[in-house]
Amino acid sequence: MNTPSDRRFEPRQPSNARGVVIAPGLEIACLIVDQSSAGLKLRLDRGLALPRDVTIIDIALGVATEVQVAWQKGQEIGLKRGGQGLSLRGLVPSRLTGVRDAWRRAGGR
Repeated sequence: MNTPSDRRFEPRQPSNARGVVIAPGLEIACLIVDQSSAGLKLRLDRGLALPRDVTIIDIALGVATEVQVAWQKGQEIGLKRGGQGLSLRGLVPSRLTGVRDAWRRAGGR
């Protein structure tokens, strides 16, 4: 249930999934803390300013989601989904070949 201070319109689903944040010149491990159909919240191992547009990989699911950074407080980051997640298994669009390679390096199968 959303509290009055919670500005989300979608219910949050707790998560504890390993992920990877991908952006030009950046590949960093993260923890996906929670998610909704509109966005997700991450925790990084260290405070690091991210560019506005990044791609998040859910390692276990093998899914990449293009997102925009909505807010950042230290190591926690709120992200707005730019669309549905795309599977990294099998053929992927050419713009995601580097993302698929990062998923494989992180242990994705």
